[in-house]
Amino acid sequence: MDPSTSIFRRKPIEQIDEPGEGVRLKRELGLWQLTAIGVGGIIGAGIFSLAGEVANKSAGPAVLISFLIAGIASAAAAFSYAEFAGLIPRAGSAYTYGYAVLGEVVGWAIGWDLLLEYTAIVAVVAIGISGYFNDLLSFLDVHLPLWMTGAPGTEPDGVAAGSYKINLFAVVLCLLIAYILNLGMRNAARFETALVFLKVAVVLLVIAVGVFHINTGNYNPFFPFGLSGAFTGAATVFFAVFGYDAMSTAAEESKDAQKHMPRAIMYSLAIAMVLYVLACLVLTGMVKYTDISPTAAFSSAFKSVGLSALGAIIAVGAILGILTVLFTFMMGASRVGFSMSRDGLLPAWFGKTSRRYDVPSRMTWVLGVASAVIAGFLPIGEAAQLTNIGILLAFVVVCAAVIVLRYRQPDLPRTFRCPGMPVVPAVGIVFSLWLVTYLTVETWLRFAVWFVLGLIVYFGYSRSRSRLATSRRPAPDDHAGH
Repeated sequence: MDPSTSIFRRKPIEQIDEPGEGVRLKRELGLWQLTAIGVGGIIGAGIFSLAGEVANKSAGPAVLISFLIAGIASAAAAFSYAEFAGLIPRAGSAYTYGYAVLGEVVGWAIGWDLLLEYTAIVAVVAIGISGYFNDLLSFLDVHLPLWMTGAPGTEPDGVAAGSYKINLFAVVLCLLIAYILNLGMRNAARFETALVFLKVAVVLLVIAVGVFHINTGNYNPFFPFGLSGAFTGAATVFFAVFGYDAMSTAAEESKDAQKHMPRAIMYSLAIAMVLYVLACLVLTGMVKYTDISPTAAFSSAFKSVGLSALGAIIAVGAILGILTVLFTFMMGASRVGFSMSRDGLLPAWFGKTSRRYDVPSRMTWVLGVASAVIAGFLPIGEAAQLTNIGILLAFVVVCAAVIVLRYRQPDLPRTFRCPGMPVVPAVGIVFSLWLVTYLTVETWLRFAVWFVLGLIVYFGYSRSRSRLATSRRPAPDDHAGH
């Protein structure tokens, strides 16, 4: 078969960073800015919402074991991402790695799925923040018109059906993040870093004050739902311990990606895991797991010990801190789309960058509007159904690709090498596939529809217009005289 027509054609890694590969993004980010973006993507709704829900319903005090299990599994994938981030310092993350190692159709499938997954995550988090915001306004005795406070069909008991028209605050959040990202990576990273420091400060405040209100009796029983409860909790909180994958899409904007990206991935996951474990110890020590609020765990925990003012501060910090998740994943989606456009798999229009700020402005606005529509008009449950599966499959692809490439081209210059080859990436594959089995039938159906649509686009447009196809296609007169 002619390699130029194969759907598994690959771009040689040795050529992937050569001049002439299309528009480049400006290198603006240092090690700690990258780390902040990673922490911003990892610590969010997981610590402020999921920890309480899992402790109350699935794991009890063993929720910290759930986070440790999920962290170990996530680290197996993180090591694989770190090796690729140092080896291929280009935008696109899992899409780029899959394209370079496993072939064009695999790269396309992962990129296409991540566009939906990351955009849906932005929408889900925006809806969640909107809920916090509405609760905070109610606490201040401020009441917005009902029509702008929720998606159609999400009216709670006591509110007439049809009262909600749009979740306006969630829509504004999505568009605001798109606007900030379009101000240039340097400015956007400063905004992200400031919010990450605020978020970490709030978590440290929780730990520092909460430790003095721990009742060790609340830890007994430690496994009220059995060991299986801790594993069930791990499947839930796993989605709170990635974010470095979206951060790795910014490799091309790192000042020294080959050195800084692997470190930033490891640092961000390590920082997040330490904070997760300590916060879980405090939460389940302050409040009996049966009494933990599934929706506002920490603020309600402090209210229960007479620190209502601190609970309100934590609620505000949670709202501002979770904004960083929006930033990280919208940035990730825009860089994946930009890379796909630059490679010819999407129309060149999507890959145009801002003349002033050197960022993929068109792609960012497309994703900002798409996430705003989802956040404004879908219930959070339906929006959440669009997430998770593509990211888990991306983990599988990256872990498999790092094994394949290590054996195919062992002598490539790697600034970071995934340890325990091939066991560690194999653990990442197995754990990700195991978590896929926890996803609902509805999730699989939505994924199948999006995947089939992607295949139609690939075979109808992308396959014949990719840079690999056009660069290897013979000119019309190449066969003259033959």
